[in-house]
Amino acid sequence: DVASKRTSYRLYKNLIGDDGRIYICSGKNFFSFESNGSIAWTVHLNYTCNSNIAPINGGSKKIYLVAENRVLKIYPLRIGTSEAAVELFFGPTQFTEKPEDIIGISASISSSCVLINVKNRGLFAYRLHGQLLWSAGPVLYQHGFRQGCRKNITECYFTSSPVIDHCEASIFMCNTVGELYSLSVRGPYFKWIQDLSSFGNKFIVTPGNNGRLYVTVPGTGVVLALDVSTGNILWRGDVGPLSSADYEPVVDSNGWISFGSLDGSFYSFSPTGDLKRFPRSASLNSVIQTEMEGKAFQTAAEYVRVSALKPKSVAFTLLVPSSGSIYLSESDPGKILYKLSQSDLQHFVIDERTLLAFFAVSSNERTIVLFLLIESVILVLVAALVQRCCVFWKKKKLQSQNLGKFLEKRRSLRSQKKAYDRMIYEIEEKAASDEAVANEVLERLSDLVKEREDIKRKLSTSYSLGRDDYGEKARSSKSALPLYDEKTRSYSIKGSKNESVTVFHTVSDSSSNTSSASEDDEYEEESDGEKSKGKAHVENSSDDEDGIRESG
Repeated sequence: DVASKRTSYRLYKNLIGDDGRIYICSGKNFFSFESNGSIAWTVHLNYTCNSNIAPINGGSKKIYLVAENRVLKIYPLRIGTSEAAVELFFGPTQFTEKPEDIIGISASISSSCVLINVKNRGLFAYRLHGQLLWSAGPVLYQHGFRQGCRKNITECYFTSSPVIDHCEASIFMCNTVGELYSLSVRGPYFKWIQDLSSFGNKFIVTPGNNGRLYVTVPGTGVVLALDVSTGNILWRGDVGPLSSADYEPVVDSNGWISFGSLDGSFYSFSPTGDLKRFPRSASLNSVIQTEMEGKAFQTAAEYVRVSALKPKSVAFTLLVPSSGSIYLSESDPGKILYKLSQSDLQHFVIDERTLLAFFAVSSNERTIVLFLLIESVILVLVAALVQRCCVFWKKKKLQSQNLGKFLEKRRSLRSQKKAYDRMIYEIEEKAASDEAVANEVLERLSDLVKEREDIKRKLSTSYSLGRDDYGEKARSSKSALPLYDEKTRSYSIKGSKNESVTVFHTVSDSSSNTSSASEDDEYEEESDGEKSKGKAHVENSSDDEDGIRESG
């Protein structure tokens, strides 16, 4: 009774959905699990699920699964509503004979079709709403020539699930005599047939979606890479003994195909055939990522049988084969296992595939949170950069001249400012050390400070890297020396003996108007002639109206 109960509650092959849930069938029930192991919803089926065929995603929130030589269509969005959540998509009717076994199914969302391989009958392509598109058998006569089943036509049929290469819009199938087919998704047309009977007649086909098609011979551990366009063999590799005849390798986004072997190693091949083995040191007492109490090998002809005893511990590792970077490694995942054992999964018997699926989904949640956090920071930085660029390109100076002239003018102004800073510093040092300061020196110092302030104003407004800022804000900014307004300006110097000298310079109305006009003109291009003219004008005005007050 206990054995039958465990068998009835055994979880079969699973599907990880786009919503982060895990969909698994058990007996006549179809379950949707959350990543923490709790059951989201359950649908009762009238037929027993096929334990060897995993559910597939049909797009538009629909799932297809095989149960008793039938293909059922499940609508997750109808769960809990008055509409039927399960429909018969493909299966025998009262007018047909005894149905044949369904070997495998697949779905092409881009082509809006479901592919069903029926033993001894062939491959059927159906629209998502159930209309038959086309069908094809392992033998096709084209231009008077027979294609397929070259060695044996009487007992030849497709033996694998349809495998779709979404980049090439091709379907790949194997038959009983060791031939590999490439068919078109759009119709029963053979692109090429490759005879692989020298390697056996049992293959696992994996699409690379990168111009490569990977074929694994599970009995011998041979890995072949084929060109999807021609079927030619590009390279061959070898891995350690695999756990089962239906072992399915995985291909990442970089096109690397990876295997977990019973010899305790993790094999990864690049699209060009380069092999990386993890861990690099041999582990004699481990099976894949599970450390065992003991292990024995038996070699018979080309086959290797591995016998392993009780496992000691389990290690979960998340790595990138192309670079060897390890993102996550947990040698004692007690928290995860305990959490799952306290969930609804405690009522089921699960294998390593199901356990790895839950671990992958829980790891993805942490990765997604980190990704969203990084993405938010990047978006904020990009938004700030875009706003800065928009403000910069709205400047009037950039609209009247190109970027090169603008930056050249800005560099020229910065160089002039440095030169004025140096000259002002030298005059201040000279004035501070000499008690007798001549009027010409003070006048020269005041003019230099004034011209430096003009350059600062241009660098902070029309030639700045930010937005244009004119008007009262620019005029009323509190500057250092000199201190001046519309009529009067002053300059102070403190000597070495704590003596201070204050210069008051009152400008005439005509010169004041000229000075104000030159300040308001943000786009005036300075020239040597204009500078000399302005300096001479200041000198003439100072002869008439300047006054000097000295206090100690």
